[in-house]
Amino acid sequence: MEELNVCGDKQSGGTCIVCGESKAFGIRILAQFLCHECEREIVKTDAQDEKYQYYVDRMKQIWLEAIS
Repeated sequence: MEELNVCGDKQSGGTCIVCGESKAFGIRILAQFLCHECEREIVKTDAQDEKYQYYVDRMKQIWLEAIS
């Protein structure tokens, strides 16, 4: 299993699994990129917020792609 990798330069950025935008800073979870801005939003979103389920569904894609 791959480990969680923190990205810090433009070459290690990518297209965010949540917002779909190309960003320079974020984290990699398995083979997927999560931008810094979306990571912050996910962390501060309350489970009762309607955006929460969207984030759960997008993050689920990371695991589904990893097992397929």
